[in-house]
Amino acid sequence: LNRKTGLITGSTNTNGNFKVRLQATNEKGTDEKEITLKIGSEIMLTPPMGWNSWDCYGAAVNEETVRANAKFMAENLKQFGWQYIVVDIQWSNPIAQNHEYQPFTELCMDEYSRLIPAAERFPSAAGGKGFAPLAEYVHSLGLKFGIHIMRGIPRQAVHRNTAIKGTSRTAREIAKTSSICQWNTDMYGVDPEKEGAREYYDSIFELYKSWGVDFIKVDICRELPHEESELVMLSESLRSCGRDMVLSLSPGAALPEKAELYKQVSNMWRITDDFWDNWPQLLDMFSRAQTWCIHAGAGHFPDADMLPVGAILQDYGPDGWTKFTKDEQITMMSLWSIMRSPLMIGGEMTKFDDFTMSLLTNADLIDCLNNTHSAHPLFRKTVDGGEQIAWFTSCTDGKSYYIALFNCGEKECSITAELPIDCTFSAREIWTGADSEVSGEITAFVKPHGAAMFRLTRV
Repeated sequence: LNRKTGLITGSTNTNGNFKVRLQATNEKGTDEKEITLKIGSEIMLTPPMGWNSWDCYGAAVNEETVRANAKFMAENLKQFGWQYIVVDIQWSNPIAQNHEYQPFTELCMDEYSRLIPAAERFPSAAGGKGFAPLAEYVHSLGLKFGIHIMRGIPRQAVHRNTAIKGTSRTAREIAKTSSICQWNTDMYGVDPEKEGAREYYDSIFELYKSWGVDFIKVDICRELPHEESELVMLSESLRSCGRDMVLSLSPGAALPEKAELYKQVSNMWRITDDFWDNWPQLLDMFSRAQTWCIHAGAGHFPDADMLPVGAILQDYGPDGWTKFTKDEQITMMSLWSIMRSPLMIGGEMTKFDDFTMSLLTNADLIDCLNNTHSAHPLFRKTVDGGEQIAWFTSCTDGKSYYIALFNCGEKECSITAELPIDCTFSAREIWTGADSEVSGEITAFVKPHGAAMFRLTRV
């Protein structure tokens, strides 16, 4: 436009496209132009919300369980924004029993070196159908379907020197046998420099596309950053397969210096090792959240890992219930949402109680997750021997905000935070529904390991 000044004079959002009319003026006069930004579903505008089978079933999840949890989500949680059903690790192992991996177990694999679901655990996969029938069922409920994979190519494919689809190369020729996972024996890495490597990754995403997969969780292990080129190749193959799929990375505890790489290649990435229901790990997450919150934005979200809420059946004794207290669960949900982490349920949904459901269906909490930006801590300090933390974030409507006050100490205390916006607000505490009016500062009495979280609206 040869402009010195520009002005957005109008915009509409229709059919996934964002239309903007620009007006520019300089010494030669005024001109206008309409620009259409195509916003496809591949751009993940808000953090994913869903369920993952790992916490409660480990490597042993089966089709019956997946269908039951999908049905529960569709009937009870879909209307609140929950939509992904993700089958975690080792779905190709016909004899998996729990969270323990079975070294060098025979996995189910096709003639092109690609793992396929074990029909012993996923009966609808028989006859070469793969996950297509299960994905179709999940889709019929209005939900989306996801799977876990390990980076690389199956070791058994390399040992047998099986074919790579679309090329004359074989598994042995593209494998990087020095690239192995220390805790799982299923895979070797793939050498991106080898002819046939890209064709292998293209072939697995072609397969997942044919199944109707919407979400891929990739365990890239702790070899990153040594295998960055393989990760980039994997991402490029997924992006070019012709189906929109969320790409979730599990690099162990992500490296802050690699943040731009994670954003380049994926939609979400784990900022922690496996997160479980104990207070030390939850307390540690405040430091991780402070490091990573600046990287949360449309299309890419730091992932604080799964939510160990409700019934976590495996290895938990007869009741199989989360070890988090109710206040600790409120703290977890408040922190995850205000930092805009993806929310992936880890518990067995069909056994949830009323309290667990109240955590997952809180409208203000989900609004904070989906409609805020620029979350950051206001302070972290020790008062009378107990640690207090406050976080603040702005809503996209331009007139509302959320503030969360966390008591990380061992006794109930009063927490006061100065408000960074100088005006009067109506304040609703999202967990109790209590309303008040505040100006200048906000104060709440908070239980040990608990949180108070407020939606603030300008009066």
